Amino acid sequence: MNKGHIDTSKPVAIVGAGLVGAGWAIAFARAGLAVRVYDANARIAEAAIPWATGQLRALHAHGLIDESPETVAGRLQMVDSLEAAISDAAYVQESVLERLDVKRKLMTDIDAVADADVIIGSSSSGMPASAFSCDLTISPRVIIAHPVNPPYLVPVVELVPSTQTVAETTAFVEKLMVGIGQSVVRVRKEIEGFVLNRLQAALLREAWALQRDGVASCEDIDKTVRDGLGWRWSFMGPFETIDLNAPEGVADYARRLGPLYYSIAKSRVDDGPWDPELIARVEHDRRQHLPADELAARRNWRDAKLMEFAARQVESGES
Repeated sequence: MNKGHIDTSKPVAIVGAGLVGAGWAIAFARAGLAVRVYDANARIAEAAIPWATGQLRALHAHGLIDESPETVAGRLQMVDSLEAAISDAAYVQESVLERLDVKRKLMTDIDAVADADVIIGSSSSGMPASAFSCDLTISPRVIIAHPVNPPYLVPVVELVPSTQTVAETTAFVEKLMVGIGQSVVRVRKEIEGFVLNRLQAALLREAWALQRDGVASCEDIDKTVRDGLGWRWSFMGPFETIDLNAPEGVADYARRLGPLYYSIAKSRVDDGPWDPELIARVEHDRRQHLPADELAARRNWRDAKLMEFAARQVESGES
């Protein structure tokens, strides 16, 4: 991954050390930064650094870090209080539970102990920062920095300022994220779900509806993406895809197929939420292909595949 220059003189802090927070810890430590990790849940805190060390060993085996896993893991420090985590830190990455009350309480707690210049990024996956970070001393220095999980393997990160975030905060976090090798998406206005999860929501809405309506099984829907759309989407986005799929480009494509897509969209306007019966059907369908006791192993398989993909990107100079 291409990385820029970053200031390693001050540590970064991870608040919330579950899969996303611990993944962020790897991303920062791999780039040479000292990382303090804190989680109020003792069980999660205890597991975070051993898990991260195991992932670092896998990254090293795939040629994705040059230093030894132990050297990188040595930059990770578990601390036992919020104040110890963020004291003198240049940046805080918050990755706590996606609940408004939890995030607001954390922001008020950070506000009480934060240094005057620390920048705070939230891993919120759809809740805008204005919902939980406004009208505090730290408010101008809070921004959404939403990753894809795991952030040390999938580089995109969405930066979404709140209504009170100042431009200097956005610039600082963009420079930091580019410096550690992330691919930055600047979201120009607050919207629920931001860009990534709104795109994912559109695909999921149709996937669940197709299964509900008996059009195709979960596995065949997955095949359509995995063995079809996903091949192109692994190296180009939807606009470039359609720009190349008509002789005269995107406008030609829109003229040819716009009516079809409009008709498809209209056919789904009355869809409601996923109800318990549909969820049970999809759960049963999925468990035919992946038993529940194999989920953890399959997640490890996914991460290994992502590492192989990342390694090929590095070899080709595309990342």
